[in-house]
Amino acid sequence: MAQAPASPDFAPRLIAWQRTHGRHDLPWQQTRDPYRVWLSEIMLQQTQVDTVIPYYLRFLETFPDVDALACAPIDDVLAHWAGLGYYARARNLHKCAQRIQAEFGGQFPRTSEQLATLPGIGRSTAAAIASFCFGERAAILDGNVKRVLARQFGVEGFPGARAVELAMWKLADELLPAKGIDTYTQALMDLGATVCTRGRPVCLHCPVNESCVARVTGRQGELPAARPRKAIPERSADMLVMIAQGKVLLERRPPTGIWGGLYSLPEATDGESPMALALRRSGVVPHEVSALVTVRHTFTHFALTITPWLARLSTMPEQAAEEGLLWAPLDALDRYGLPAPIKRVLSDLSGV
Repeated sequence: MAQAPASPDFAPRLIAWQRTHGRHDLPWQQTRDPYRVWLSEIMLQQTQVDTVIPYYLRFLETFPDVDALACAPIDDVLAHWAGLGYYARARNLHKCAQRIQAEFGGQFPRTSEQLATLPGIGRSTAAAIASFCFGERAAILDGNVKRVLARQFGVEGFPGARAVELAMWKLADELLPAKGIDTYTQALMDLGATVCTRGRPVCLHCPVNESCVARVTGRQGELPAARPRKAIPERSADMLVMIAQGKVLLERRPPTGIWGGLYSLPEATDGESPMALALRRSGVVPHEVSALVTVRHTFTHFALTITPWLARLSTMPEQAAEEGLLWAPLDALDRYGLPAPIKRVLSDLSGV
């Protein structure tokens, strides 16, 4: 796989640039507390900094340390995560905290090798925690870093392909500086997030622009190579919005799969009518149901179109027909972990 050789002055240039031009005021930067660094790294996976900051601060108010998180009910954790997406991160966050409490006495392991054995912590995240908190000389390789390396050294191929990723890991290891690992790691993150951006890289402000293969050859828009395009599968679901005395019927999703462990609206099985769904889930048949506005939500691998069906009951059923169901007050839905599309459906109820 053709690429430019690793440059010996790449790391020193980035370190010098970060000290002057990098980010220094993010809420998780002024600490070497592995709990806070770990939390930020997990939240930042697949999510922009501006989105993460308010979630991060609210999360710490309720779960200030790993013991508080480990002891918290998973429902509370998911409720604080609702809206960030990729909910497996929240479930793994909770499992990881419990493992740290049970196996490490509430203290984070100090090596990337040990950290990478914990739920939800991959090789790159483990290296980030170990370098920021414990000074370990370990390479990171998140999406931003892959973009920087692909452009700087002309790495061909889609970075998600196994062979390309392995080549990038080798390159990332070769570039590690002998000292200043924490500043270098932050510099890579900052460069990818603020200068070497996906859409409009600001090459004029890049500290390594003179040696950048993509800039020299005019291929900033081609490197890194895009994921091979596939048609996104379309799925649909009918869901029941059953209202009784200011409460809505919710059901807990299975622990795995989309929205795992969160609360959602009861979902129809193949060919099941809204009336039959209402009877199966609540034990009663409403006089009528009516379709609400559909909601479309795109996941990583497919798109889902939700058709919500509104059913109002004059009296509250004594209990839901199955386990995992509950009647939640419409004015207190923030207590429950709800996926963003379900929040959208329920937020429109004031107009019906």
